[in-house]
Amino acid sequence: MIEVHNLQKEYLDEETSTLALRDVSFSIKKGEFVSIMGPSGSGKSTLLQILSFLDRPTGGTYTFDGRSIDEMTDRELAQVRNRDMGFVFQSFNLLSRLTVYDNVEIPLLYSNIPPASRPALVEAAVNSVGLEEKLNTEAGKLSGGQKQRVAIARALVTGPAVIFADEPTGNLDSQSGLQIMDILDSLNKKGRTVILVTHETQTAEFANRIVRIRDGKVESDEPIAAHRASGSLK
Repeated sequence: MIEVHNLQKEYLDEETSTLALRDVSFSIKKGEFVSIMGPSGSGKSTLLQILSFLDRPTGGTYTFDGRSIDEMTDRELAQVRNRDMGFVFQSFNLLSRLTVYDNVEIPLLYSNIPPASRPALVEAAVNSVGLEEKLNTEAGKLSGGQKQRVAIARALVTGPAVIFADEPTGNLDSQSGLQIMDILDSLNKKGRTVILVTHETQTAEFANRIVRIRDGKVESDEPIAAHRASGSLK
């Protein structure tokens, strides 16, 4: 589904050049659950932005579902992002005065899905995260864990092929964080591709594979079992 080769990202600030990504290469198959880990400033957030079409690389190639992003206009990238990608963020990014229903419906407003089909899709997405009783509750009245579950429902409502989760447990207590990861794990087991950015080893262990980034480069790319065997997840 995803293949990057010699990916680079350079930021220019007046006369200063900063290379955030350096010759990053890897691939992600459909249905995989991959964690991207690295210290602050390692380039993992920059990588996620490029993988999710929120930014373009300055070098190398990126192929998504068999098509190079170099061949796509910004409008085409936006269309693919809305149709095939779902997003879960650390800060939830919900509109607090809107209901759960209205928040989850937002991606559908930018899709080609007919209005008559939207209620069933919203309700199915909300039910999948166990919040059917909160459907008409304002998002601002929910707990942190509930807000993140709404964010997951919103990410699911268009039926995306891949879910990008950026530090999804960062603002949650350990129990709520575990519930969120259980939901993402369940979605992956149902065939959804999940790409997770996290600095928490306990969270990363839900993945099948960990790509470690340091100083803009891939430091390691191994199955989760290899990390457990080496003791690097302790």
